Amino acid sequence: MKLIAGLGNPGSTYAHTRHNVGFMVIDRLAASLGVAVEKKQGQALVSQAVYKGERLLLVKPQTYMNLSGDSIMELLNFYKNGIEELIVIHDDMDIELGRVRFKAGGGTGGHRGLKSIAERLGSNEYDRLKVGIGRPFERIKPEVFVLQSFQTEEKLLLDKVLNLAVAGLENWIAEGCVSSMNKFNAQNLAPQPASDQT
Repeated sequence: MKLIAGLGNPGSTYAHTRHNVGFMVIDRLAASLGVAVEKKQGQALVSQAVYKGERLLLVKPQTYMNLSGDSIMELLNFYKNGIEELIVIHDDMDIELGRVRFKAGGGTGGHRGLKSIAERLGSNEYDRLKVGIGRPFERIKPEVFVLQSFQTEEKLLLDKVLNLAVAGLENWIAEGCVSSMNKFNAQNLAPQPASDQT
């Protein structure tokens, strides 16, 4: 079984914040598969699904972001999954809104959810789907920015990004991380400035 985990913070207070884009992707993927991630298992909400013959476990950890590893490790142990069958979806400020990026392994980039997962798994060698949220517009601290909701003008683009992420995950399920990197990492849905015609 492949374990697809989206990171976020539980509760309605955080539901629409940038830090919860991992949850948003999981919910969009679940909807496309005709399921809802609502069953409580351990420290997570989960749902099982099937895509092209592959069994999936969709996961939303309920531990708060900085303890995400506790929830994911518990499920990996329960289902006796290896980390080669895991992908983690998370927000990334170093990528602009409008892009997603698949990555096999790597560091935590200061992301507290990834730090927790690395500590609990004892490894960084799992696949990730980074969803760009961009940098703060004003001089505000990153930890404040990620807990703000997407602005009205960002929401239409966000909707397209969630669909792109789902398409990427379907490719990851069927063809793996390298194929997904090649097909999706270069795509950019953000409006591009008009080129100077002079």
